[in-house]
Amino acid sequence: MPNAIFPRALLLALGLSGCLLAGAQAQDSRLKLRLMQTSDLHMNLLNYDYYQDRPTEEYGLARTLTLIQQARGQVANSLLFDNGDLLQGNPLGDLVARIKPLAPGQTHPAYKVLNLLQVDAANIGNHEFNYGLPFLRQALSGAGFPYVNANVMRAEAAGKARHAFTPYVLLERQFKDEAGKTQRLKIGVIGFVPPQIMQWDRPLLAGRVRAEDMVETARRLVPRMRREGADLVIAIAHSGFEKTPQGRLAENTVAELAQVPGIDALLFGHAHAEFPGPQFADYPGVDAQRGRIHGVPAVMPGRWGDHLGIIDLELQRAGKSRRWTLSHSQAQLRPIFDRQTRRALVEADPLVAHVIAQEHADTLAHVRAQLGLTPTPIHSYFAQVLDEASVRIVARAQLAYLERAVQGTAFEGLPLLAAAAPFKAGGRQGWSHYTDIPAGPLAIKHVADLYVYPNTLKVLKLRGSQIREWLEMSAGQFRHIDAQGPAAQDLLAPEFRAYNFDSLRGRESYRLNGQELKAPELSYEIDVSVPARYDAEGRRSESTAWRIRNLRFRGQPLDAQAEFLVATNNYRASGGGNFPGLGASQIVIDSPDENRQALASYLAQMSGKAEPPPQAAWRILPVPGVSLRFESGAGAQKYLPDWPQLRLLEARGDGSLLLELLP
Repeated sequence: MPNAIFPRALLLALGLSGCLLAGAQAQDSRLKLRLMQTSDLHMNLLNYDYYQDRPTEEYGLARTLTLIQQARGQVANSLLFDNGDLLQGNPLGDLVARIKPLAPGQTHPAYKVLNLLQVDAANIGNHEFNYGLPFLRQALSGAGFPYVNANVMRAEAAGKARHAFTPYVLLERQFKDEAGKTQRLKIGVIGFVPPQIMQWDRPLLAGRVRAEDMVETARRLVPRMRREGADLVIAIAHSGFEKTPQGRLAENTVAELAQVPGIDALLFGHAHAEFPGPQFADYPGVDAQRGRIHGVPAVMPGRWGDHLGIIDLELQRAGKSRRWTLSHSQAQLRPIFDRQTRRALVEADPLVAHVIAQEHADTLAHVRAQLGLTPTPIHSYFAQVLDEASVRIVARAQLAYLERAVQGTAFEGLPLLAAAAPFKAGGRQGWSHYTDIPAGPLAIKHVADLYVYPNTLKVLKLRGSQIREWLEMSAGQFRHIDAQGPAAQDLLAPEFRAYNFDSLRGRESYRLNGQELKAPELSYEIDVSVPARYDAEGRRSESTAWRIRNLRFRGQPLDAQAEFLVATNNYRASGGGNFPGLGASQIVIDSPDENRQALASYLAQMSGKAEPPPQAAWRILPVPGVSLRFESGAGAQKYLPDWPQLRLLEARGDGSLLLELLP
């Protein structure tokens, strides 16, 4: 009898424990969630190049939309985010901000499109501030999804810290887990923008807002998001990824943000680069295969919609725990264009063209309006190595504006200079990203092509010593060429942004001892055989050498104490690019006029006239025994016969040329 009872008791006990085990297992949940990101669209909603006035296969949200639809259809659960620099960047953006401004209650064309994409949340980029806060707030009011920014605060009395925008949101969503059961999650989304907006758009923001450090802000707010019930925290950072540690108030802090406890995924942008990708493979803390930075899943999808960024997450909740944990992740980029074969990988979705048909037509009508004529082509294929017309014309236009501005003022009589840089010079933007204006009619689109940013013209008062340091910083664009090294060496430093390669020039002729001399007022040479004094971020190097040689004004060595007025833009004048000694305190003429307005006036005035003979204000000194090489777009080949200083070494199939700068 006892022997008969024991097995029954044992079976009962085993059955009860089995039920408990089954109950515990029933509480275990696995859930897969796909995060998708666009970033740095810069109003490239359509696959259309307004500067060349033709369709393009290489970029445009209309093609990215096809990828978004495909990616959504492959999974049960997904979220879509945009990471800013959306509202500025091409003539379509300028049209709705300046030419035909949005009427009250009118929806910005960007949000006509993004609302239909069912974006879940978006971050504010630095270029969103280019048209001022009133326009930004008006545009954002048309977004059918939440916008976040955590580190821009209202400029109020000390002790008061009110956010200028919504710092973060908790998205409540229902997802299907792997067992088909509905799960409710709170997705925390927090956004960041570089504090440098206070330099780059100082006239529009000073006294209205202030910017705080991104990492400090994240450390303060992410724990709060967790306390408020966030199951998952996604940081959308309009910030780049640097290889070396970054300090407080740095522009590119992705590596530091990835080390903030509580951040589960990092969507970043700003630098127009691609992560995961080979350029980041040797960065500290990078898992290039899975797309992680210091263990945090991360993605950066290039620019202009040329890639869709994707992070696939697998979340797990075990037993009675209410906390979801990340058990697996994989980041990837999906391109719209194959750069090697030069073929489109997806078709454009016609929805975008339909939704913004009127704005597109208005933009075309505006950019096609004739301004004048140019007897010679204007291009920027060689602007990083030669004193080329595309940069020279911008400087001359600014100089003409400055000459008028100083008439009748205390500054009349001071020597005048102008600074300009190549804005379209390939590189991270692709081999088709060059100015290429044929001889013939000049239209508004060509002004925007030569000067792509809505900067305003500023004038600095500087001494000769500051002029020299300005040029030394610009000379950091070039690698250190070792005279004892390889016979062929690359000339351009890839980390240096072309828009920071300022050249300075004065008038094309001057009077000396009553005689008119046909020579540039300011001239100099660049010696790349010595190390740069400044790196790409404006940090002083250990080099004591000077790259700028034979710096002369009106034929004489530049006087370090002489005073000059220099026309530039608000970005540079307010400290953009971290140029030594430049800042708002040197601004003496704070013009509200755009640089593009000055350029348009100059081009109209010069209509049909040949530019003054191209006398180089600067040149790169040869390095004996070394072939100096650089890359440019394939479109440059037709212009090579006009430049005996250049030799074609290789025409590559990816849209680029390898060229040599001859002595």
